[in-house]
Amino acid sequence: MAEITNSSDIDKWDINITSGGSYLDFHFNELWHYRDLLMMFVKKDIITVYKQTILGPIWFIVQPLLTSLMFFFVFNSIAKISTGATPALLFYLVGTTLWNYFADTLNVTSKTFTDNATVFGKVYFPRIVLPLSKVVSGLVKFMIQFCLFTLVWLYYIFVNKQVTPNWYVLLAPVWLGMIVLLSFSFGIIITSLTTKYRDLTFLIGFGVQLAMYATPVIIPLSGVHGKKEIFFLINPLTSLFEAFKYGFFGQGTFSVKWLAYSTLFTLASLAIGIIIFNKVEKKFIDTV
Repeated sequence: MAEITNSSDIDKWDINITSGGSYLDFHFNELWHYRDLLMMFVKKDIITVYKQTILGPIWFIVQPLLTSLMFFFVFNSIAKISTGATPALLFYLVGTTLWNYFADTLNVTSKTFTDNATVFGKVYFPRIVLPLSKVVSGLVKFMIQFCLFTLVWLYYIFVNKQVTPNWYVLLAPVWLGMIVLLSFSFGIIITSLTTKYRDLTFLIGFGVQLAMYATPVIIPLSGVHGKKEIFFLINPLTSLFEAFKYGFFGQGTFSVKWLAYSTLFTLASLAIGIIIFNKVEKKFIDTV
């Protein structure tokens, strides 16, 4: 029988799972270690959503197109709401594409703990992997929808010649990245709170629908005047949507001051989200 001469040999493990650590720790090392699991979740999200549908991934394109056409018919043709110098269909298409990503990602990440409680209770992996997988799979869907927008955008540039983009279009990935971080931050904050306050589950869908009307998806910021404008501007998505449109259309509002506000709001939300998520994940299984 082998004799253990050093008691410290007993404590040597390949992986140590503890509940300690800083609440601001994002577990980058663990995320890299579980990267294959992350990609598996992303693949599952993309494949299973439309697996038993007739049109399959074509729904990624049909959804924003039909929504944009509906907005064009209701708000532009009937309600006569102006989109300024930007062609109405193009305005609604980019707004719908950006908003769909934000809303869908927020909705699915906000259910991380409640929808996956049984999985979390049986096997260990970094809990942040699941909401991150929703963010990444949502980006794949977004890029498919963005290809549709790009085709329509190029048509209005070279055929109709109603759109003149500027060099700010090169900053579009920055604005998109901030929208990604906002949706992720809000999602992990809400999912952490719903472990204790289940009422938020019922309010989130309704709240997201209302938030769309406080974001320049249907009405451009230039069409909002007086005291109503501040309600749009305090929404951190407003300046990001407007900057995105300003680069692609050469029309809209580009405000460095409000973009700085959106940046600070995003970083603060991300920090708060990580702290709350890391705190809740250590003991959520007892309350879910």
